[in-house]
Amino acid sequence: MSIKSKKFYAYLVDDKTGITDNWPDCQELVSGKLGARFKGFANKEDALLWLEAGAKYEVKHISAKDGIYFDAGTGAGNGVEISVTYKKANSLLNKVLSKDKINNRGFYLLPQGVTNNFGELLACKYALEIAIKENIKNIFGDSKLVVDFWSKGYIKKDNLPKETVELSNEVKKLRYRFEINGGVIELISGASNPADLGFHR
Repeated sequence: MSIKSKKFYAYLVDDKTGITDNWPDCQELVSGKLGARFKGFANKEDALLWLEAGAKYEVKHISAKDGIYFDAGTGAGNGVEISVTYKKANSLLNKVLSKDKINNRGFYLLPQGVTNNFGELLACKYALEIAIKENIKNIFGDSKLVVDFWSKGYIKKDNLPKETVELSNEVKKLRYRFEINGGVIELISGASNPADLGFHR
């Protein structure tokens, strides 16, 4: 669940680049393609600039604020991946995960059957752990469900797997530690998220 906004999706597949104005079209082009790169943007101009810069995830996100960004997505077609980055899209997952768990795109591919929402919550957990350790005061995510509810422990315990409920409780404690020391978690649009992994309903 994310803030609804108009988005453009830039992609690089088999040395061919392009921009679509909807996620389903982009997903069809990149799903299952080894080495495919794609990213969502709030406007076509930024999408074009990203492509012109080589379609590199490391390219600085123009409107990003200082802090840690997190996201989850299923865009590569292999399952849910998570991303935790600085504003320049530099992956931070190596601070909380061993190298063998991070794929060649800098993301962590979760086990099959895991939901996108669980991935968002797990990414939020890692963002909180890093922020607490490094005394970073701002965290940004585009999942309203996670930012406004699950990370605060507001979760429907009877309708969800035990693992999700337990993770929500763990994240709630981390968030309390983070906020008691002046930290802030802010909800942003997927188009403003340097950690964006493309999947937004």
